[in-house]
Amino acid sequence: MVMLKSLSASMNAKISGTGDEIIVLGHGFGANQYLWEKIVPSLEQKHQVVLFDWNFSGNFNDKVQSNNSFDAIKYDSLYAFADDLLSLMDEMNIKSCVFVGHSMSGMIGCIASIKKPQLFKKLILIGASPRYINTEDYEGGFDEAEIKQILTTIESNFEQWVTAFAPIAVGGDPITSEIFENTIKKMRPEVALAVAKIIFLGDYRNVLEKVETPCTIINTINDVVAPSFVPHYMQKKMVNAKTRVEFMDVNGHFPHLTAHDKLLNLLSKVLDS
Repeated sequence: MVMLKSLSASMNAKISGTGDEIIVLGHGFGANQYLWEKIVPSLEQKHQVVLFDWNFSGNFNDKVQSNNSFDAIKYDSLYAFADDLLSLMDEMNIKSCVFVGHSMSGMIGCIASIKKPQLFKKLILIGASPRYINTEDYEGGFDEAEIKQILTTIESNFEQWVTAFAPIAVGGDPITSEIFENTIKKMRPEVALAVAKIIFLGDYRNVLEKVETPCTIINTINDVVAPSFVPHYMQKKMVNAKTRVEFMDVNGHFPHLTAHDKLLNLLSKVLDS
């Protein structure tokens, strides 16, 4: 008889901390739950904190590439990940939470909140973006040719792309760049390519007007992945939700790694509001 792993087990989900309010932390592309480690101890003092790994990421305990449960046919958009998030919350008996989503997880949280708004008390989006390709009236950060080149490089020389991308995404900090580089290399190249296509070729701008959950959008002042145009655009389009935009005076796409004290101060204000 074949025993199927529960979703919480396959996603390495765990809950820790004390308090009535639950905070669910969703990581971005190439990351895993380990990259939240600098902010979790402080959050645990007043809140229950849920950590998990998306199935495209290497388990933070693994020393080799993982991603055995990733199915590129099933996961062809962020909607499939939103379904996993909702199923995970149901399995863990989470009835209400504050969802903190970094990068792609920000839009996943938005989609999940539209499907089951009663589960989400607040959304906190860090470096999130609904679209990465520029148009005449939208600045996503990349021209279409740049995106095609990124995908070509991931397919032809994944490790070379990671080595070049990590310091740019992080903002130049060498220690943090190495951490992110080692984490993203735990992905299988074909999985990385499939997820990168979902992210960089996706357009989820039509999702924004459907969000009704109160939302705080956090960006750094210099994020090449999500330029400063994006959070203001998102706020403008979220016509049915109470929103606020907060900019952190730091560089890069990973403030939870490079400026965790500043991020914690900001999170504390948002959680108490």
